[in-house]
Order: sequence, then structure tokens, then C-alpha cells
Amino acid sequence: MVGSHILSGNCFIPRALNELIPDWKKLGAPVGTPVTHDKFMILSEKSHVELPHFLQPTTIHNQGNYLISLSQLTTWLGEQAEEMGVDVLPGFPGDQLYFNEDGSVGGVYTGDFGVGKDGEMKDTYMPGVIVKAKHTILTEGCRGSLSERVMDHYNLKDERIMPQSYGLGLKEVWEVDDEHFEAGLVQHTVNWPLKSDTYGGTFMYHMNHNGTN
Repeated sequence: MVGSHILSGNCFIPRALNELIPDWKKLGAPVGTPVTHDKFMILSEKSHVELPHFLQPTTIHNQGNYLISLSQLTTWLGEQAEEMGVDVLPGFPGDQLYFNEDGSVGGVYTGDFGVGKDGEMKDTYMPGVIVKAKHTILTEGCRGSLSERVMDHYNLKDERIMPQSYGLGLKEVWEVDDEHFEAGLVQHTVNWPLKSDTYGGTFMYHMNHNGTN
């Protein structure tokens, strides 16, 4: 289903949603925990220093934003798209790129459905199809298979054209006691337990009360 591979929590800027679907609140969009305030903390092994708000980087000022589940929002957006007449095809991976005669990307081939691990067709077999489009947008995240093929095809991996960098991130969902919970709190930290010359840090979102919306 749409949204089933979107695992992240998110500090959500609603500007684009306001422009796309102005009455999203009336339509029941799962965007319900407004940010109340931000914390930015520099950690050491046994203590911390909290930066006052006016010294915090503007990129982490979240007034007017919301704490959400991206999976829930993506599922809801899929439903809105279908109501507007958009064909949504969940469960069918983009397997290959389709190129127009002029060399531009004209769509994708979907993968065959119903092929066993041994490569043999099962009773549920359905061959892939070509989905043609005037504009093809690849939103696979980092290291997407079709995105990699596009970069190879058009030589986009040249460091002078589109350099890329990657970082490792770990995300968890915790249930905490009421005394430690503050709905809408956004907290970022840097430094410990990393070394001072290593880029990284943490973020923590108090989204809602132990899983409730």
C-alpha cells in the first residue's frame, strides 16, 4: 500500500500542503502535533549546554511546523490523489527505464508480478507493462535502482556535476512515562558521544502520547 515503505517520523513544514490542499485540516490529514518549542544542546559525557533560541541555527527553527508520521501522511496523500483521478499503482516496482526515441526518459517498465524465487512463473503471474509519462520523477531515496541507472546513462555521477554524500542514521520509536513527555518538543544535540571532529548528532521529537494521534 502507499506509505508502507515510508518509515520515518518527521518535523513537517506545511507550506507545500497548504498550497496543494488548502483545506487539509477539514479533510482529516494526519498532521496533528504542532511544534511547541525547540531545544539545541551541546553534549559532553557528563553535562550539557543548551543554546538560547536566538543563537540556534535558523534551519532548526520549527515554529509553525508539525510532528508527524510520514507513513500516515503518505497513505493519506495517496487517497487524495486517487479521489482526484490519479492512477496509483502500489505493489509494482519500477524495473527498467523507458527511453523515448530522442533519448529522454519517457516512463518506466514495471516488474513482472508472480515470479517465484526459482525464477519460474507462478499461477499469479502478470507481465510488466510500460507506464509512459511526459514527466518521470524518480523518488526512490538514496541509491535507488532506477536513479542509479539514470545517473549512469547521463553520466551524472561526475563529481563536477552532482556530488553526493551519505550518512548513517538510526531511528527508533519510544514510549515514555508521562513525566518525561512533552507534546510538540523538538530537541537536537551535537558532540558527545561522537568525537569533536566527527559530524553528527541526534534529534528527538515528542510526537504524540504513546502512539495516539
